[in-house]
Amino acid sequence: MNEYKLQEEIERYLNGDMSQEEVNQFELLRKENTAVDAKVNEHKGFTRLLKQYSDRLALEGRLNAIHDEIDVHTLTEELMVHPSWVVRLWRNHHSKISVAASVTIFAVLSIMFLTGKMTNQDSQYIALRREVGNLKNKTDKINQKLSQNGRAERFANTERFRGTGFAITSNGLIVTNYHVINGADSVYVQNGAGKSFKAKVLYTEPANDIAILKIVDTSFRNLGAVPYTFKKAESDLAESVYTYGYPQDAAHFEEGKVTSAVGLNGDSLDYQISIPINAGDSGSPLIDNHGNIVGIVQAKQTQLEGVHFAVKTSYLLDAIHNIPSDSLSKKISLNTKNTLAGLSLVQQVKKLNNYVFIVKVYQ
Repeated sequence: MNEYKLQEEIERYLNGDMSQEEVNQFELLRKENTAVDAKVNEHKGFTRLLKQYSDRLALEGRLNAIHDEIDVHTLTEELMVHPSWVVRLWRNHHSKISVAASVTIFAVLSIMFLTGKMTNQDSQYIALRREVGNLKNKTDKINQKLSQNGRAERFANTERFRGTGFAITSNGLIVTNYHVINGADSVYVQNGAGKSFKAKVLYTEPANDIAILKIVDTSFRNLGAVPYTFKKAESDLAESVYTYGYPQDAAHFEEGKVTSAVGLNGDSLDYQISIPINAGDSGSPLIDNHGNIVGIVQAKQTQLEGVHFAVKTSYLLDAIHNIPSDSLSKKISLNTKNTLAGLSLVQQVKKLNNYVFIVKVYQ
């Protein structure tokens, strides 16, 4: 059988064009003739390589289309002025960036195969593995850096306002003031350990300055039972209360008294309190010495110096009850066991750390 005829038979064999009888005869020939068997294996490898090369070309075509879509030159200029674009690039195209790196690695392999530079010699194989490993390490570092920059830039460049919020359930329901999140394009909450989570506005009552958020970040883990309960009855005048909030990046504690059962102009929505309040304190919990939530701190400006207010918890409980059931995956069950009661003030504040959040608003 001449060389041309042999190649033709090998192609028929590999393509499945032979009858069963022809297959049996050809496999017998392979067993008896090692040269024929070697040519079959060589043809298999060459066919597989051609397919890989075809797949690479298809991937390159996809990446070229992605490149045209991104408009790299315009994007580069805008990144210098608006660093927040880095975040959008990473969020929208991080998978494509990884594909591009993978194609680069694959291209190195394909070129070496097609040019005959990749042989079975140990030294060349080891060198190739080392080169591919270096490429992979560089890709991983780039991806990690982009991810870290994305998280940092997300807050550094677009933050419009901040406040405080606190957990009402262990599965990520957070309450804050409505004026904190009003007009937000996106909202994040940050815990005491500095980790941030994406949140959405679940329900609002603007008239009562109440907003309830839901953490929707996949990295969020259940908080465990909240340590406080929500007081239904009104607090008494001169009752000792304290706040725990984030007027700055660090947690801030203040204590004082309930000075009036009504707010500005006799509004029954609020307590008047003697605690000094700063802008970032909006949405902080107002807590009595027994560990009960009695209100939500407001940091709105008034014409009266040193006068501050907190929305009564009864209005928060009504708001929770008013959340449409189709907005919830399951019915809200508030904690009925107060584990702050009986603790010293210092111990209470330590336990609050995991349940009070910075609320960051972006536009």
